[in-house]
Amino acid sequence: MTELGIEGALAPRALVNTPPRKRAKGRPVWEEPPTKAGQFGKGTVIAVVLAVVLVPLYCVVLTSLSTQGAINRAGGLVLVPHGLTFDAYRQVFENSTVTRALEVTFGITIVGTAISMLVSVLCAYGLSRYRSFGHRTILMTLIITMFVSGGLIPTFIVVSELGGYDQYWALILPNAVSVFNILVLRSFFAGTAVDLIDAARLDGAGEWRILWSVVLPTSRAVTAVITLFYAVGYWNTFFGAMLYMPADQQKWPIQYVLYQYVNLGMTMPGVANSGYGGIHQQSSPLSLSMAVVVLTVLPIVIVYPFVQKHFAKGMLTGAIKG
Repeated sequence: MTELGIEGALAPRALVNTPPRKRAKGRPVWEEPPTKAGQFGKGTVIAVVLAVVLVPLYCVVLTSLSTQGAINRAGGLVLVPHGLTFDAYRQVFENSTVTRALEVTFGITIVGTAISMLVSVLCAYGLSRYRSFGHRTILMTLIITMFVSGGLIPTFIVVSELGGYDQYWALILPNAVSVFNILVLRSFFAGTAVDLIDAARLDGAGEWRILWSVVLPTSRAVTAVITLFYAVGYWNTFFGAMLYMPADQQKWPIQYVLYQYVNLGMTMPGVANSGYGGIHQQSSPLSLSMAVVVLTVLPIVIVYPFVQKHFAKGMLTGAIKG
C-alpha cells in the first residue's frame, strides 16, 4: 500500500468525505467562515437598528406633509400617508422668524466652526511639537479644564460683563474650543512622519509652511471629523440663546425656535387660517412643528455622507495614536 493509501486508510471518515469549507473572498485567513445562524442574527440586528432610526424619521417627514384631517385620524404622528401637502413648509418659509433663524444658525455655524478649527489646529500643532515653549504646562492646564470649570453662573456673569448679552458672539466664543478635540488633533499631528517634516525644514520651510503643506494634507481624516463635531455642535446650539438672547426673536437660532414651537407649544402666526393658491387651507400646529424639525435635521443629513468616509478612520487613528 502506498503512503497516500495508508494516510487515507488511517484518516477519519468524516475528514475524508467532508469537502473543505470555502472562505469568502476578502475574508482574513484567521477568521472562521460565517454560519447561517450568525448571518441571520447580524441581519436581524441591522434591520432592528435601521427600523429604530428610520421609522421615527419617516413619521416626522410624513406628518410634516400631512393635513389636519390626516393627523386627527392618526391621533398624532402619521404612519400611513393620506392627503399629502406642502402647505406646512410654505407657511414655515413665509414665517419671518423661521427664515431668520435659519440665516442666524447658518452664520453661527460657519463662523463658529472656522474660529474653532483655527484655534484648535494651531493649539494642537504647537502642543505636538515637544520642544515648543511651555507646551507641557499649557497641556496640563488644558487637561485640568476638562474636569474643573467655573460653572454656569460665573460664565454667564463673565460673558454679560464683557458685553456679550444679546450679542451673537456669546453663542460662539464661550464654547469655541473643545479640549478633547485639541487632544485628538495633537495626538494625530504628533504622529506625522518626522522624515517629511525634516525634509521640509531642510528645504527652508518654516512652521507655518510645514503646518499648511505637510501636516494638514496628511491629516485630512481627523480634521474632517473634528470639523463635523464643531459644526454639529454649533448647529444644535439653543441653550446659549436661552441664556443670552431670550427676548429678541430675530436673533434666535433655529434650534431655539424649534424648542419654542415644539416643547413650549408656541403657535406660529397665521396657523389657524392660511390660504395658498386661492384655496382655504388649515395647517396643523403639529405638521408645522415637524416641518421645522425636518428643516433642522436636513443640513446635517446632507453633509454627513461627504464626511462619513473620513469618520471611522479619523477617530480610530486619533484614538490609537493617543
